Amino acid sequence: MKIQMLVISVIGLSLTCTTWANDLPSLGYSPGIPVKDLVAKGYRWVTVNGPYACVTEQDVRQITSDHTDLRELHMVENLQAYYLIPGTLARVIRDDHANGMSEILLAGITRSLWTYTKFLTARPIHDTYGVVETPDNAGMVDPSDAAIVGETGGRTLNERAQASTP
Repeated sequence: MKIQMLVISVIGLSLTCTTWANDLPSLGYSPGIPVKDLVAKGYRWVTVNGPYACVTEQDVRQITSDHTDLRELHMVENLQAYYLIPGTLARVIRDDHANGMSEILLAGITRSLWTYTKFLTARPIHDTYGVVETPDNAGMVDPSDAAIVGETGGRTLNERAQASTP
């Protein structure tokens, strides 16, 4: 009886905790965007929880190798470290294979950050709200959209739009 309950529990938990996603429309998000296309554009999902996104590679090494509460507080207060939350969408802009790190962009943060590549996955995972983030619902701008991303000449987007209208 105990073995039967154990087997049923394991099967039930594995079905509720695992999402095999070949494309996001089957999950109900962003119709028409296959996961492989997002991955090809450099999008990854965060798998860790903690202050593991830093401004420099050295800061990532420092906070992961000798992690103390005081060091974490100091680095977060000085905007050297940012918290990663599981399920958050990140776009990899450069890989440093020699050190096992990736330079990433996160929605809402204007500077690029470094983290260990092992903290990112190409497989979609749910965030804390149970949603699989996509560029559309995470607030990330596709770099191929030249109307939004590009050289601003020191002006804001509103100023640039006003200057371009006759």
